[in-house]
Amino acid sequence: MALKSTIYKADLQIADMDRHYYGDHALTIARHPSETDERMMVRVAAFALFAEERLEFCKGLSDTDEPDLWQKDLTGQIETWIELGQPDERRMAKASGRSDRVIVIAYAGKTADIWWQGVKGKVERLQLMMQDGEASLGSETVDPVEIRWTVLKA
Repeated sequence: MALKSTIYKADLQIADMDRHYYGDHALTIARHPSETDERMMVRVAAFALFAEERLEFCKGLSDTDEPDLWQKDLTGQIETWIELGQPDERRMAKASGRSDRVIVIAYAGKTADIWWQGVKGKVERLQLMMQDGEASLGSETVDPVEIRWTVLKA
């Protein structure tokens, strides 16, 4: 029998004077059985740091096609993709192709520094290619990811 997620509730009041964002959020946080308390609290901190009206927790650990948090616009397009941990360059390139902005929050001290040194050169060389109204994002070592968008009004 598979273990189920543990559900936590939190009331979060945010007063972010740097971004001029003020809001109250009633959070429901599903903690995956394999997730540590530290990682769950990093997700809550990430929510607080990047809070917007439509920011929400995603499936994260239980679904490889979703980040830990995302914000979508009113049409369902992903505006912000927030990833926790130490993703590889392929996952970051894929996220870049699916959203306007990608934020990676690496934690765990020295291991995060080691991870960054390993992916830094690959991520910094991500390239966007546009031709005939289509775009793809890739790098020297990662196959291109197609970027799709819809023009609502020209």
